[in-house]
Amino acid sequence: MTRVLLIGLLVAALFWVFTIVDCALQPPTRHRGVSKPIWLLIVVVIPVLGGILWLAVGRVRKSATRIYQAPDDDPEFLGRIGSLSDQDERIRKLEEELALLDSEADDPRYQAPAEDGPSATDGEPPAPSPDGDDDSRGQRGAVG
Repeated sequence: MTRVLLIGLLVAALFWVFTIVDCALQPPTRHRGVSKPIWLLIVVVIPVLGGILWLAVGRVRKSATRIYQAPDDDPEFLGRIGSLSDQDERIRKLEEELALLDSEADDPRYQAPAEDGPSATDGEPPAPSPDGDDDSRGQRGAVG
C-alpha cells in the first residue's frame, strides 16, 4: 500500500514539475484565458488540479495557433477575393471601357452630345469655312 502511495506521489510531483516548466516555457501567445503569470501561480499553488487545468484550458495547441502568412499564401484570403473567372470578366469589361474612352478621346470628330436637345443644324450640311478649304470638322479639302 505504501509503495502505491509513494509511486502516486512521485507521479504527481513529476506531473506538477512538468506543468510548471511547460507553463513557464510557453510563449504568451499560447496562453488561453488569463495571462502567463496567473497561470504559473495557479499551477504552482494548486499542484495537480492546477496542472490539469493548465493542460485542459490554458494551453493552446501548437496546431491551433494562427500562423500569419502573406495574403497570396493565405487560403482564407484567396477564397474571399473570388474566382479567377470573375476577375477575368471584370478585367475584360474594364479594358473595353478604356478602349472606348481612348477611341473617343483620340477622335477629333467626337463631340459630347448636347444636353439641350436637337440643335438647329441637325440634318443640315456643315457650313463652309470662310477660306473655303476646310469643312466644319477641320479636315482640309474634305467634302462634307
